[in-house]
Amino acid sequence: MKIVVACGGTGGHAFPGFAVAEELKGRGHDVTVWDSGRDIESSVMRNWHGATFSTGARQLSIRNGLSILASILRCRREMRKESPDVVLAMGSYSSLPPVLAARGRRIPVVLHEANTIPGRAVEFLSRFAKKVAISFDVTAKHLPGCETVRTGLPVRADISSGKRFEFIPADAFVVFVTGGSQGAHMVNCLASEALAMAKAELDKRWTKGRTLYVIHQTGAKDEGDVMATYAHVALPARVHAFEREMANAFASADLVIARAGASTCFELAACGKPAMLIPLPSAMRNHQHFNADAFAAKGAADEANQSQLTAKQLCRYIIERYDHPEKLAAMSEKMRALATPDAAARVADLVEEVAK
Repeated sequence: MKIVVACGGTGGHAFPGFAVAEELKGRGHDVTVWDSGRDIESSVMRNWHGATFSTGARQLSIRNGLSILASILRCRREMRKESPDVVLAMGSYSSLPPVLAARGRRIPVVLHEANTIPGRAVEFLSRFAKKVAISFDVTAKHLPGCETVRTGLPVRADISSGKRFEFIPADAFVVFVTGGSQGAHMVNCLASEALAMAKAELDKRWTKGRTLYVIHQTGAKDEGDVMATYAHVALPARVHAFEREMANAFASADLVIARAGASTCFELAACGKPAMLIPLPSAMRNHQHFNADAFAAKGAADEANQSQLTAKQLCRYIIERYDHPEKLAAMSEKMRALATPDAAARVADLVEEVAK
């Protein structure tokens, strides 16, 4: 079969799309990945070795009206030329032009919603989809009138097969901080200040314990400032704007401090890593809070409110987890229980079913 997988906008939508695309490709299908062509996607697209097409999709706003219309027309021309059997759209604004183009050609559509609360694009486009794959059971009640199937969220195939970085001391307590592929300024500020404070507090102890080590994915804007913060207190750290060895970063971590995007949550589950989740307050429909709440309710993670969290509070949390590894072990076990390792295969099954 000929299949279009429309994903992009952020790494959180692109990586799950690639995971399903690889699964479908492995089953012998002719798969083309459609992205929006944003710069942020270029680093992610390196992971896909197959046909691609850039739609030029833009975020949903009146200001982008003409660009969105141009993208829809561009997708219609490509859809007419490619004539796929089915389209899988992974959500976000990047799904709008491909799905509307497929609708015009009467090509069946499968949607995937990553988060607990559907985004505006999926909510609108669900009326055109044969089926909607969802990551959380609770999502179904927000899409009345649609046929939903819980598949879980596909994650990168290699994310759970990493190895601890060899340059990190074997006895180190490792904290991995990530705000996602684009970084998160407030998480960077809070975490770097808190970790610097934790380093100072641990240095004061009479009995020296495990060394504190940090892995920090900052995004482009904060890389220099975060590096300077750690250097000022001589805190050993691996700091990159974009961490290209995410599997090894997860494998090395004892504790993760992160946003609560769906991809991050399910990657944590796949790797069994306990986390402090700090949802993005401005996330559409507050979906990151509900993602974090779903994981916190199972005891796999803790959730903090960004507007109320201080660096001192986060420092105390890090020290408390440092002193009580048994709590991290219990969280790790509960986190693994939330993983859906066959999510990509489940979505691929759904795509094949709809196409037939």
